[in-house]
Amino acid sequence: MKLVVTIPALNEEKTIAQVVRGVPRDIPGIDEVEVIVVNDGSSDNTPIEAADAGAIVINLPGGGGLGMVFRTGFEHAMRRGADYIVNIDGDGQFNSGDIAKLVRPLLDDQADFVTCSRFADPALRPQMPVVKYLGNQAVTRIINWVCGGTCFTDVSCGFRAFNREAAYRLTLFGRFTYTQETFIDLFAKGLRIVEVPLKVRGVREHGKSRIARSIFKYASNSFPIILRAMRDIQPLKFFGGIALFLGLIGMLSGGFMAGWYLWHRRTGPFTSLIPVSGIFLTLGFEIFVLALLADMLGRHRRISEELLYLARKRTYQMPRLPRLMTVTPEVDREPLRAIAQQWDLENETETTTTRAAANR
Repeated sequence: MKLVVTIPALNEEKTIAQVVRGVPRDIPGIDEVEVIVVNDGSSDNTPIEAADAGAIVINLPGGGGLGMVFRTGFEHAMRRGADYIVNIDGDGQFNSGDIAKLVRPLLDDQADFVTCSRFADPALRPQMPVVKYLGNQAVTRIINWVCGGTCFTDVSCGFRAFNREAAYRLTLFGRFTYTQETFIDLFAKGLRIVEVPLKVRGVREHGKSRIARSIFKYASNSFPIILRAMRDIQPLKFFGGIALFLGLIGMLSGGFMAGWYLWHRRTGPFTSLIPVSGIFLTLGFEIFVLALLADMLGRHRRISEELLYLARKRTYQMPRLPRLMTVTPEVDREPLRAIAQQWDLENETETTTTRAAANR
């Protein structure tokens, strides 16, 4: 079994080497461990420190967002034949040695996706600003509501682990972040999700977080990702809720007008509520029809997701080509020469046969 640890890093030269070297190499049930550092356009010596510590470094131009960085590391991990993938931040807030605890539910086949929880155990709750803590709790409640009443305690932690099934199933679109969208996507696909309480440093020792440096920016960038994920995964619930809200306004205003007319035999002074009620009832009906169409598209999405799953499974399970296949250009060109010779031979044979038939 092979474990690949991916580490997104942006200007983490003071901590990245410690994080890389701290990854345990002797985890029971794991035969091989690799570390991939995805350098997101760092302006310091982060890639050099990571490479010196023994990591494979993938350099990106930067500015693409943490979601893109995560997907890049994830894809490279699958291409390198990972059976399990762990994502951990490069700022040193998480203890690399806890990777063995994080992957244990995967190795025991108790989960497909495991995430570190900073708040499940009150004794392990880290010291962090009150605003950040309250923001985490608010986002967690939203995700629990979107997922139909789950009891997750921490949906924003970047320390998490996946098995092959989760890796093949996961489809993300968000650029700013990936944490909450991962929960919605994998839960909707029926995968097993487990939280593991671990001790985490609540405040960075060096630098500032690019995600949580501004609560307003974090909320304004994360909320659209959650909204779109809910729209795509639960379209009937999403559009049906809007239709129900508008329809209730129309029915209440219409019911009030009907009662007022039956009691007073006149519509004034609330006559204006009649067109208002009609507008809201019409909008509610139209959006309900839209909800049915969106649900139909959602079924097509599930079919596409299944095809994507099978394509990923076939692609990433293919054995890697041996290095001898690309030793020298001369060796690489030999198969092409053989194909060209075979093609010429077939053309020559076909031409000879054609001429013989013509002479007859």
